[in-house]
Amino acid sequence: MDLVIDSNILFAALLKESGTSDILFKHTLYAPEFIFEEFKKYKEYLKGKTKRTEEDFDGLFDLFERNVILIPKEEIESFIEKAEKISPDAKDIPYLALALKLKCGLWSNDGDLKEKQNVIKVYSTEDLFNMD
Repeated sequence: MDLVIDSNILFAALLKESGTSDILFKHTLYAPEFIFEEFKKYKEYLKGKTKRTEEDFDGLFDLFERNVILIPKEEIESFIEKAEKISPDAKDIPYLALALKLKCGLWSNDGDLKEKQNVIKVYSTEDLFNMD
């Protein structure tokens, strides 16, 4: 299944040992191109919150880079206005715009995204685990 992935899903996969990273191989994942900039910005903070070694952390980051297709900002600009209208939170606008462009669902554990808009289908990590 094609899915846009929320940055918090990637952060969660780095912070705790879970099956979240396994889902990366089962779906075609997309994200706005800035997602890895956000990752790099918070790298030291994330490393401080986890028991992962530098090598483990870098390995997971490489895995994410290989398995998430980045879409340039210019390609979603025409969907921003509609995303602004349906988004319960400004930080989610780029993810919703990308999902609108690709006509696909969004992988996020944000309850507001799931409950306060009904244009984009939102799948939680639990939803995706239960599909298998």
